[in-house]
Amino acid sequence: MQKSIYYLSVIALLTFGCVQLTSVQDVIPNHDNFTINSSFVNETRVINVWLPPNYKNSTDAFPVLYMPDGGIKEDFPHIANSIAKLVESKNIPSVILVGIENTERGRDLTGFSEVEADAEYCPLTDGAKNFRAFITEELMLQINTKYRTTSQKGIIGESLAGLFVMETFLLQPNAFDFYIAMDPSLWWNNNYLEQNASTYVNAFPNKKIKLWFAGSGVEDISIHTNNLAKRLQRNAPSTLIWKYEDVPNEKHSTIFRAKKEQALTWIMNPEK
Repeated sequence: MQKSIYYLSVIALLTFGCVQLTSVQDVIPNHDNFTINSSFVNETRVINVWLPPNYKNSTDAFPVLYMPDGGIKEDFPHIANSIAKLVESKNIPSVILVGIENTERGRDLTGFSEVEADAEYCPLTDGAKNFRAFITEELMLQINTKYRTTSQKGIIGESLAGLFVMETFLLQPNAFDFYIAMDPSLWWNNNYLEQNASTYVNAFPNKKIKLWFAGSGVEDISIHTNNLAKRLQRNAPSTLIWKYEDVPNEKHSTIFRAKKEQALTWIMNPEK
């Protein structure tokens, strides 16, 4: 009975997770928009790009922050507006935001799972490897060709997108220089990533990587983010600069907006 309640609570909590919904009407910022044909996901994908105010009047190159759930009706507007605010107030350096609009969210953001409840929640899954290849081998090339970019790049995501961020961080740490994961769905596949995190970080490359992640008060999330933090505390290499925020007063639906500015400020500035 307890196991059934657990599965039901996960599915009830994350019913909105396989298809990303936003109930807040955010101001849509000025941005570029283009499509890219991907051989890895075998689709044409819509890309939204926010440029910092000083982009057009300078010859400077800028770091890039990539974001799944990056459609205009998804998280792109509120993250772009927050970055604009932080850049204007000089709380973070200028950065280019690249939003990737969803098509099959559950497929793109999840890896393999043999758990029956996962299949009920997202019937089409296990596309994270292809989606990651699309970003690193196709999209990054386009962005670096179209815009003035530095070699510094990061990724941000929440819920299933947070799971994708954490999977990329652990399985392919060289893909990005900095990672932000809000309420990542680490319960996926019987919390495989959390349970195997120590093995992955022990094999990390000898390069500086930054990670900021947070867990809300939702028990099915926080138990795994807290456990992951403990594993990192024991096993993280000295080259990994990381911070974890346990935020029990926030809900799964509120934590992204509540903590995004804090996360961006910490991740985008040199550690003190």
